[in-house]
Amino acid sequence: MNVWWLLIAVFVLSWILTLVLRRYALAKSLMDIPNERSSHSAPTPRGGGVAIVAAFLLAVPILAHLNLLSPDALWGLSGSGLLIAILGFVDDHGHVAARWRLIGHFVAAAWALYWLNGLPAIPLWGISIEPGWVGCFLALIYMVWMLNLYNFMDGIDGLASAEAISACLGMCLVYYVLGSVELIWAPLMLAAAVAGFLWWNFPPAKIFMGDAGSGFLGIVLAVLSLQAAWSKPELLFSWIILLGVFIVDATWTLVRRLLKGDKVYQAHSSHAYQHAARRLGHMKVTLTIVMINVLFLLPVSMLVALGMLSVISALLIAFAPLIYIAYRLGAGET
Repeated sequence: MNVWWLLIAVFVLSWILTLVLRRYALAKSLMDIPNERSSHSAPTPRGGGVAIVAAFLLAVPILAHLNLLSPDALWGLSGSGLLIAILGFVDDHGHVAARWRLIGHFVAAAWALYWLNGLPAIPLWGISIEPGWVGCFLALIYMVWMLNLYNFMDGIDGLASAEAISACLGMCLVYYVLGSVELIWAPLMLAAAVAGFLWWNFPPAKIFMGDAGSGFLGIVLAVLSLQAAWSKPELLFSWIILLGVFIVDATWTLVRRLLKGDKVYQAHSSHAYQHAARRLGHMKVTLTIVMINVLFLLPVSMLVALGMLSVISALLIAFAPLIYIAYRLGAGET
């Protein structure tokens, strides 16, 4: 099979499955009902992220068969992604206690890290740091935080989808410039799967992603970033920089709420993007974040990958303005 036909098939499958899931949600009254913490005003079907999960997980074995994805990456992506999607699906249709969800998150992260063979040496402050067991533990925390923050940031129309697509396509460009074409295909397939869903999720959204989709995207993006680190360690930070809007907003908001003594496990609407959406609307915020990714974060990400900018300098350049914006928008404040 030609890989470009596979790309088209993934998009079409995701598009069709999202339509089917929307009709299913309407028939079964699986609706997201607005409340005081919501960023939307009308009841909307949820659970459409399952289309992303199905389309991507059906594509990755074909990529492996075409020798465009290593068997280890296949098992790491598929196993961790499927577990998180199942947990999210059950939670979308009922409720899973927070402790069991967290245990499942760490199991999924540990599974992926096992297949990725841990972490390579990471360059910081001009030296190569061997991660060892401490590094593997930090990688687990990173992966669990990524899947949770992606869930936190899936709160307005099109945002989580647009972030995933812009990050994946941005990294595909980075890989192409570096000549690491073997890394391009998995994020490209993920972008296609998300694009099929985004057709229905673009503002004003006709269906929401749900925990199954947002958690899946978070863990898969984390796995892709760690996989890239084995090709070139700086690529891990290229991913982190490209996902900087989500990482900074979610982390700043969590820390701010912890310092205030808020119950951080309770739903809220105090993220920077939610404050911005109330002022500007969903579409403007989503498109603005895509512009930040493309015009600001992608060039910084590229410079890190090319070795033209140190990791620490790049993180400061990328994150400092984002932290200031989060502060100015009142992230963590009700």
